[in-house]
Order: sequence, then C-alpha cells, then structure tokens
Amino acid sequence: MLRKKTISTLLLLLLVTLGWSQSGPTLILTEGGARNLREALGQAPLLDKTFAQTVSEVDAAMLRGIDVPIPKDLAGGYTHEQHKSNFFILQKAGVLFQVTQEEKYAQYVKEMLFAYKDLYPTVDRHPATRSYARGKFFWQCLNDANWLVYMSQAYDCIYHWLPEKDRKTLNQELFRPYADFLSVENPQFFNRIHNHSTWGNAAVGMIGLVMDDDELVQRALYDLDQAVPGDQIRDNDGGLITLPGQNKAGFLAQIDEAFSPDGYYTEGPYYQRYAMYPFLIFAEALANKRPELGIVAYRDSVLIKGVYALLNLTNTEGEFFPINDAQKGMSVRSRELVTAVSFAYHFGQQDASLLSVVALQNRVPLDDTGLSTASAMATGEAEPFTPASILLRDGASGTEGAIGVLRSGDFTLVMKYAKHGMGHGHFDKLSFSYYHGSREVFQDYGAARWVNVEQKDGGGYLTENRTWAKQTVAHNTLVIDRTSQFEANTKTADQFHGEPYLFMADNPRVQLMSAKDREGYADIVLHRTMALLRSDASQAPLVLDLFRVESATGVHTYELPFYFQGEFMQSNFPIEAEAVLRPMGEEYGYQHLWAEAKGTVSEKTATVNWLQDDVFYTWTAAASADDQVTFGRIGANDPKFNLRRDPVFLWQREGEGPTVFASVTEAHGRYSAVTERVESAYSQIKALNILSDSEEYTAVEIIHQDGTTWVFAMANQDSDPNTPHTLAVGGNSIAWTGPVHYSKIDSER
Repeated sequence: MLRKKTISTLLLLLLVTLGWSQSGPTLILTEGGARNLREALGQAPLLDKTFAQTVSEVDAAMLRGIDVPIPKDLAGGYTHEQHKSNFFILQKAGVLFQVTQEEKYAQYVKEMLFAYKDLYPTVDRHPATRSYARGKFFWQCLNDANWLVYMSQAYDCIYHWLPEKDRKTLNQELFRPYADFLSVENPQFFNRIHNHSTWGNAAVGMIGLVMDDDELVQRALYDLDQAVPGDQIRDNDGGLITLPGQNKAGFLAQIDEAFSPDGYYTEGPYYQRYAMYPFLIFAEALANKRPELGIVAYRDSVLIKGVYALLNLTNTEGEFFPINDAQKGMSVRSRELVTAVSFAYHFGQQDASLLSVVALQNRVPLDDTGLSTASAMATGEAEPFTPASILLRDGASGTEGAIGVLRSGDFTLVMKYAKHGMGHGHFDKLSFSYYHGSREVFQDYGAARWVNVEQKDGGGYLTENRTWAKQTVAHNTLVIDRTSQFEANTKTADQFHGEPYLFMADNPRVQLMSAKDREGYADIVLHRTMALLRSDASQAPLVLDLFRVESATGVHTYELPFYFQGEFMQSNFPIEAEAVLRPMGEEYGYQHLWAEAKGTVSEKTATVNWLQDDVFYTWTAAASADDQVTFGRIGANDPKFNLRRDPVFLWQREGEGPTVFASVTEAHGRYSAVTERVESAYSQIKALNILSDSEEYTAVEIIHQDGTTWVFAMANQDSDPNTPHTLAVGGNSIAWTGPVHYSKIDSER
C-alpha cells in the first residue's frame, strides 16, 4: 500500500513538472529511456522496488548535505569512503532527475560537482605514496577512474539542464583536467592491458562522450600515444606495466587481449567481475552515442560471452570461484553483475534464463537494460539458469590454457590450467578446488586481503598475499623440492600457460578434464587428470585424481597438499602429533605452515576421513612405500593474524624418475547434531590400486566395500576420440576406443 502511494505521489509530481523539457541525456540513460522508465513505473514490480530504494537512498544523502573532504585516507578510511559514496549517490541522483524531472536532484548534482571543481586544483596528489599510480581524490588512480566513470553518468543527466557557462566551467576546470590526469599524466596507469586501465579507458571515454570531446574518446578507444616512463616496470602487485609483446592499449585492445573467445578474462573471475562494469557501461554509452562502432557485436559479442563465463564460474550460491587474487563471497549479487546480467539480456538474445539471476539479484539498473529485464519478469518469462560443465579457454586466441569446470548434481570440480593471470595471478597451475553445493570440500585460499577494511593495512593486499596466498604450496597442486612454480617469478610465469589435453563433459557417468604443465619446474612434465565418476556403488560422484610426474633426472621431493575443510575423524595409518609446533620451512609459503602431526603410510591404500558440517568425506590414495602424510595448519609467522587458520594434509614422496599420485575422494553419510544420529560414516571405497602407469597409459582399479570393482584407464599421449587402445593389466586385456575407459568388472574381489 505504501509502495503504491509513493508511486502515485511521484506520478503526480511528474504531472506538475510536465512543462519542463530538455535535450539529452545521451550516455546511459537516454532521453527516450528516461521517458520509458517513467511510463513503466507501477507496471514492473522489480523496477518499482529498485526505484523506491533509490529515491530513499538519494533523499537521505541529500538530507545529510554535501561532504567533499580533503583526501587523506587509504581504502576503508573516512575520506576514501566518503568520496566513494559521493560518486555512487550522484549517479543515482542524476537518474532520479531524469525520471522524476524534479530539479532538486539536478541541483544536488550541480552543487556537488562544483564542490569538486573547487577541490580539484587544491590537490596535487593523494598523500599516501604506496601506489604505482597515485590518485588525487583517492590513494590510487584506479579509484579516481571509478569516480569519473560514475560522475560522467551524473554529469550527463544534467548536462543540457545546466547553463552553458556552468558546463564550460566544469568542462575546463574539473573534467578535462581530470581526464588528462588519468591518461597523459599517468601513462603507466592508462596504457596497460589490465583491469586498472579498463577503468581508466572507460572513464576518459565516457567523460569525452558527455562533453563531445572526440580527442578524449579516441584516446580512450585507441590508447594514449605516449610511452610509459622507463622506470615504471611493475605495479604494486608485481604485475608488469607493459606485457611482453604488447604493442597496443586502449579500450578496444583491452577487449582484444584480456578476453578469450569464450569470454574468460585472464585475471580470473574476481577481477573479471570488477572489470565488467567499465567494459559494459562504456560499451552501453558507445552503443547509444556511437552506434556505428558496433561495440556490442565486437569480437563476436565477446562482452556478452564474458557475462555468461562469469555466471558459469560460480558455486550453487552464485559465489565466484576464488581463482587467483580473489575475496571469497563475491557473487552474482554484486553491483557489477546487476549491470552485467541486464546488459546481456537487453543487448543479447533476451535469454529468459538470465531473468532467474536477476530475480536472485533482486534489483535492476535504472536504464534501458533494467527496464527490459524488469518488464520481462513482470510477465513471468523467467526460466532457471543452470551453470554447466564447461571449458573456458584462456588467451586472446583461446590457445593459452583453460579453466575446466565439471558439475554433477550438487558437486562441482574446478581445475586451473590457464595463463598465470598477470599481477593478480597465483603460482598454481594444475590446481583444483571441489565443492559440495556451496561448501568447499577442498578449498582455494583466495587472496590475503580484507577489501576496504581499514584495520587490515588500509584494505589493500597484505604482505602475506605475496608470501603465502600466491605460493604454490597454498594450493591443491604438486610442489616440487619445496619451491613454487617458476620460483615465484611473475614475469616468467606470465610467459607460459597450461596445456589442455582432454575435456569430456557429455557423459554424466564419466566427466573428465586433463592438462599438462611443462614449464613450472625445469625439466619436469606434470600431467593431471581429474574426473567425476558416477557408479551404482556410490550415491555421490567420486573425484578421481591422477597426478603424473615425468622427471628427467635426479631425486626430487614431492608434496601434494589437500586443503580440506572440517574436522579430522581418522586415518588408516598411525599419526604422531608434534610436541612443539614448528614452521614447515623458511620460504615459498612453507614459513606460514605449522607442522602439527605426521604419519608414515605402511599399507598400499591410505585414507583420511573427516566431517564437514553434516557430511563425511574420505580421501583414499594408492600409496607407495615410505609415503608420508603431514597434517598442518596455516598461520605460522603471522603475528598480525592476517591468515585464516585452515587445516591441510600434504601427501609426501621422495624419488627419482616418473611417479603418479592417484587418489579418490568420496562424500558419504550424514551426522545430525540434533538427533545425534550417524549414517554411513565410513567410505564405500575399500581400496584404490594402480594397475599400470607408463608414458602411454595409466590405469587404476577402484574396489568398493560391496566387492564390486571399477577400472579406469587412460591414454596419456593420444586424446583422439577415434583411436583404439589395448592395455594388458593383471593378466587381463582391456580394449577401448578413445582416450578414456571406465567400466565395472563383473567378478567380485
């Protein structure tokens, strides 16, 4: 009732102001779009809800008055957060002016912009000196570019309402100088292939479109014709300013180089989410004001593909997989994805499954794209969106590795064999994570950072992000000789990528991804195959992990971490707790791992069993003589408690020549803390045996407690689906066609 009354009052206000007219806006919310939004109020519930929330938020901000403080703080600090709040609010105020035509909103936008006009010449650079590209209103140019992207939209909404004199003042004394600052004065920020530069390009281009400044628009699209200073080599995250072989920059180059043909963004989903807003909002502005560019269709509509790639890189709660630097919990509910999903629907094929994501987001952009999705939802057009098992290639041509995602029911297996990921990349080729619903069974740590939390080093990346989170041992992948891949050298790592070998997702009984790494460790080839296997012997899919090592010469120490979540129940080998906790090493991340207990495996099959929430999990491995398992915990040499105290067990082996780490993980049973009832607390897997392992073939048998046996065999060098294979194992012969064989042996063991 209150909502209807509010909308009726607003409509009455519209009638009162009907005599007012203008030209524009032209950027995101066009004049026709504003009219359509106005007419749609009261007809699309989600649009009404978003509109009412926006009115409430902006009106409350206006009551608090204008606050444009002198820049001082890092992320999370007062001045940082106030300037950030200002650009969010002003963009919304501009929209409300166009939709309601109430001049109080335009006046508010004008007064704040003039306050910034007065502040701008008094600020040389932000006083904090930690950034490779210091900003003005913020500690880094990245945030200043955010400011300009949003303020461009606010300015566009009042541009033709302002007297020409005021426009000239703001253009000459605030916006053109700001655009030059972000580009001409900071080429190391502007002329990169990186999410930072995407924001910079969009900011300069959008304000150029508002002011009809074609020089700025061309600069944004095609880069700044200016060299990066020779002393500017790396950013704060260790990423190269100029990539090897890079010969172009600008917005179009960002689209060309940062996205694969599948829409995967090389820095990973967390930063793809962050970069999608400037990519899409500038694209929408160009579509409205420079339609001849055909920006949405550019590179086979790769920007829309990027939205789908992101949606497929989520768990069952819509949270992004924390690949590379990433804060866990970031999801499709973020403001960037609110823009992205409606953009993909409006400019794409009006895919009704996207509407179910919009329903989860529970808000829409107040522009043409949001009107499209809200109107379609009002007529009941939504269909479920189901993330798929998918291979997302990396690299501009799609030939530089990939991210593999396998799904079976509530279970999701993710494997990274993509490019490094530039400054935000981790040394984690062939690593994996495993989900049961939204529950992390084997986790990827993500980043060591509390974004915008001032207490934690100003909300930026912590030292431990470099010393721990990026290191190989922090991931579920093989560490050799206690050294990180590429010896933790980002420049070297950026030159290489994983080598996809096989991806199969069309058979729900056998889904598989397989890849090799030839460069992470000198003279060693690694080949990992991970599969989700279904059988009638287990209710849940089995995770089969075959990690092969081909070592040219010498004895090596191998350690394969498994970052399990939950409470240890038991192992089938004796373990001895350490009387005194000591770090496991001195560098490459080992200095942050406590060694809590150790066990030596004496049986051919090793098992570790744990309880997470209400589900039991068991890891079963085919062990070699003298294999060890060390139980550890993150947190050593961490006096400021910057790291989570998460558990891990490391499967350890020392040897010469080729070897294979074969294991199976099973989810089973339940435990109720309410009824205190236990069901199926023990695994249905009795043993895992390696039947054969050579350069050409690997075969294992999975023996279940009910006596049934399943055999998995794989060709290691030939992935052709039409090649016939024959392998002798245990006195029997297995014949199959294609790279993989998986079958049940009828006789009981």
